[in-house]
Amino acid sequence: MLEIKDLSLAFGGVQALMELNLKVEKKEILAVIGPNGAGKSCVLNCMNGFYHPQKGNIHFWGKEITGMASHKIAELGLSRTFQNIQLYTGLSTLDNLMAARHFHLKSCLIRGALYFGPGLREEIDSRIAVERVMDFMEIEHLRRKTVDTLPYGIRKRIELARALVQEPKMLLLDEPMAGMNFEEKEDMARFIIDIFEERNIPIVLVEHDMGVVMDLADRIIALDFGRKIAEGPPDEIRNNEKVIAAYLGED
Repeated sequence: MLEIKDLSLAFGGVQALMELNLKVEKKEILAVIGPNGAGKSCVLNCMNGFYHPQKGNIHFWGKEITGMASHKIAELGLSRTFQNIQLYTGLSTLDNLMAARHFHLKSCLIRGALYFGPGLREEIDSRIAVERVMDFMEIEHLRRKTVDTLPYGIRKRIELARALVQEPKMLLLDEPMAGMNFEEKEDMARFIIDIFEERNIPIVLVEHDMGVVMDLADRIIALDFGRKIAEGPPDEIRNNEKVIAAYLGED
């Protein structure tokens, strides 16, 4: 479904990724792990067009997306969340989710302004899609709440909902549980599993909580200093000496 070949990314003299090869299958949760600075978020930023690699290729559903603008990649069905919450803080939950539907609205300015015909139907369809996602994510009671008044864990859930209303073919989740307490992590893990199992959306997950990663992931790729040092199922990665050394250091 998504394939990265020989991907290299540098910032000046700092090599963030080095000849990385990676595949995401249609029916899996793939976790990307590694210590701080290993290049995990750089991988996601290359996938969705925020960073443009100096070398390598990225294909999504057979189409090359290397260097493509991020909004065009989103239109193809690659949606993501961020490590640091990127909601529109002055808007309500409903308005944040409706904003994510922008590329589903194809009517011209006049039809949209007059609010009739195709413009009206598109608005109704988007509102129905948003209401379904809010119900799925159990945030329907917060539709009118301004997001900056809500607890941190709820805002992380709203950001996941915003990615979901785009009707993605794949989700990129950048530390979706960062800063959460135990109960919030349990809720988020449940939603991720439901998205994967009920909506059949493959997921690429970057997460520091190894307990969460081992429970959720079908396959894990471990990075260190921009290089892939291990790949395999959770049980194999848990006991991999290179991964242990990368996290704990070597004597």
